[in-house]
Amino acid sequence: METIGAYEAKTKLGQLLERVQAGEQITITKHGVPVAVLRAAPDHPGHAPAQAIAELKKFRRHHTLAGLSLKQMIEEGRD
Repeated sequence: METIGAYEAKTKLGQLLERVQAGEQITITKHGVPVAVLRAAPDHPGHAPAQAIAELKKFRRHHTLAGLSLKQMIEEGRD
């Protein structure tokens, strides 16, 4: 695992993120003392777009605007 100073990490963050994405872990130090480890985030399963759309449609069937227009709601929120 490579060690890099905080200032250099700040100036080269984009490059470090590419290296981490490729599988490396990098220790970030401040005045020679390790303070953080830069490593890849765990995989996040997320939701399939089709599933999200289906859930939004289901929500819309059970929730109405009760006669309000979107413009009226925006104006009401500005007060």
